[in-house]
Amino acid sequence: MISRLTGKLVEKQPPAIVVDVNGVGYELDVPMSTFYLLPATGAEVRLFTHLVVREDAHLLYGFGTDGERQVFRQLIRITGIGARIALSLLSGMSVDELYAAVSQQDGVRLTRVPGIGKKTAERLLLELKDKLSLVPGAAPVTGTAMPSSNDALNALIALGYSDKEARVALAKLDADLPIQDAIRQALRLLSKV
Repeated sequence: MISRLTGKLVEKQPPAIVVDVNGVGYELDVPMSTFYLLPATGAEVRLFTHLVVREDAHLLYGFGTDGERQVFRQLIRITGIGARIALSLLSGMSVDELYAAVSQQDGVRLTRVPGIGKKTAERLLLELKDKLSLVPGAAPVTGTAMPSSNDALNALIALGYSDKEARVALAKLDADLPIQDAIRQALRLLSKV
């Protein structure tokens, strides 16, 4: 997995850019929120990335902040929401605006983004209601969670457990546990299910 790139920005053609990292040019698609903050061509740039491997292509997406990347990852987990729609959503509104729309259940704000219709907006509101609070560094949409529990939750989800299973297991643990211990104990609880 390619997690981050640091190199020289050599091309900018929205939404695609090319970053030269030690002689290797990586083509990335970026949301417009990241594109507008990029330096001039020839300058050094550092981007968080997400790699999508498909049967016919390997696609690399770049983000200016880890929060944007985490929201992108939450979006593409939703049935019917692909990378293009997720990029469109992040291009049409900031991460903070998305948090606000979800917390206020404001579907109208989401439908202002090109490519997001009423049904898609309703699905996004339903699916993201409990998930956006899991993004590291994000203000919780519902409830509160410790940052270490967010990391543990994300780790359990990455291991293939559902969001609900991971939350239930972590809720049974002491909130002051170090992340490694929280993950181990949660895995023990989940293996008994």
